[in-house]
Amino acid sequence: MPLGARFEELTVSGRADGFDPYAKRVEEIKTHRGDAALIPANHRALHWAQARVYGWMLCQQLSIDRIEVALVYFNIDSEEETLLTETQTASDLRAHFETLCQRFGWARQQTAHRLTRDAALRDLTFPFTDFRPGQRKLTETVYRAQGRAIAGERTVMAQAPTGIGKTLATLFGALKAAPAQAIDKVFYLTAKTPGRQLALDALQRLNTTGQIRVLERVARDKACEHPDKACHGASCPLAQGFYDRLPHARAAAAELRWMDKTTLRETALHHQVCPYYLGQEMVRWSDVLVGDFNHYFDHGAAWHALTEANEWRVSLLIDEAHNLIERSRLMHSAAMEPGAFHTLRQSAPPGLKKPLDKLHRQWGKLAKEHIETYEVLPELPGEWIEALQETTYAIGEHFANHPQDAAGALQNWWFDALHFQRVAESFGDHSLCDLSRDAWGSNKPGKPSQPTITLRNIVPAPLLEDRWATAHSATLFSATLAPMDYAADMLGLPGNTTRLEVPSPLRPSSCKCA
Repeated sequence: MPLGARFEELTVSGRADGFDPYAKRVEEIKTHRGDAALIPANHRALHWAQARVYGWMLCQQLSIDRIEVALVYFNIDSEEETLLTETQTASDLRAHFETLCQRFGWARQQTAHRLTRDAALRDLTFPFTDFRPGQRKLTETVYRAQGRAIAGERTVMAQAPTGIGKTLATLFGALKAAPAQAIDKVFYLTAKTPGRQLALDALQRLNTTGQIRVLERVARDKACEHPDKACHGASCPLAQGFYDRLPHARAAAAELRWMDKTTLRETALHHQVCPYYLGQEMVRWSDVLVGDFNHYFDHGAAWHALTEANEWRVSLLIDEAHNLIERSRLMHSAAMEPGAFHTLRQSAPPGLKKPLDKLHRQWGKLAKEHIETYEVLPELPGEWIEALQETTYAIGEHFANHPQDAAGALQNWWFDALHFQRVAESFGDHSLCDLSRDAWGSNKPGKPSQPTITLRNIVPAPLLEDRWATAHSATLFSATLAPMDYAADMLGLPGNTTRLEVPSPLRPSSCKCA
């Protein structure tokens, strides 16, 4: 049932899972796998906090002075319930609710920052006395696209020669339009590290007042301070107590406003938190985010998921956009190699023997049915996929009951298998499934070697359409974006995408060859 309450200018709303009017009991239901006793204490504290907030909302709504608050853990595998209850007075629940709300002073700071940011962007000026040839046209096109009424017309493809200042032009146009169009964030996406640095250099020129929060995101393995440790509190010192120290680290990063890789790392280590996960938190509170294509376009990409969940109005700036075609193919492809599987099978815990053996048998069956060195299958290998799903499920169950094992080769293989499953779920005419054999083979003479199974995306367009639909606007720019029809078709861009070709400032007559 829907519930709501106010504290000062803050409105809190939610939906309680259940309410028994006769017993005066509100229920919050949480699903889980494994032993309920292994649910971490910090997770359980959050669950109780949510249930108690609903308790206060009901006390206020029904004018009652006491209520039973129930936390119900439902095991989705065994369908068993674990019931925890407490009786609370309305006055205690109200005090709990108001204490939580008082912590949302952060929300007031965010509102103030947004007003200051927008005022600075309205006054934003181009950092040079004049534009380079073609640069003004690109800036104007990006600026105008933000305000177009029709969604497709807010997408721009721009081919412009190297050297005219595409990075600065697109950033200036997007930022200048942000206040009037209520743009929440600008995502500057690039395929290579030098592209990130060019964007950061341009932003330093533009952000002269320091009112724009800029965040650079890097891959987790490049940000990790303890690559030899598992990513949880029992192993990594920067993960232990992370959420206790996060508020101060977040406030410090927000105050700095400039959060490139080096600055963010220094801030994180000063507060003894993980640099990567501090950066992940600051995605929510930054104005311009600079990072790789995969942050928005990959399967389960965090920036895209947050944009949808928070209904952000986002302006996408995609540098060297010709690279996005091949990168998207790779993001939506996956492979499972028999060599890695057999190494894992030899060292896996005994409890996983049955599902791993079944997957091994299905792999052997494929090897017998398809003996060519390379073969494209007419459809997905259904029995093998089913065995893979059973195996990943079993591993997930094992991790739920033995969290100390959630690290190393078993976890890495599990992640790869889950990625393969996600790609398989979206498999269609845009992709193909092939079997191939390499140097790895059977150690039993006369038996065919087991093949590598690959889901290979060829046309990424159908898999990218929702990304364009989620963004408020998108500008794809490159020095080599022709032929534009081909790029637009492969990337699934709207049919009414604006196209711009900026001519080279160099004339043939001005070039003298020796």
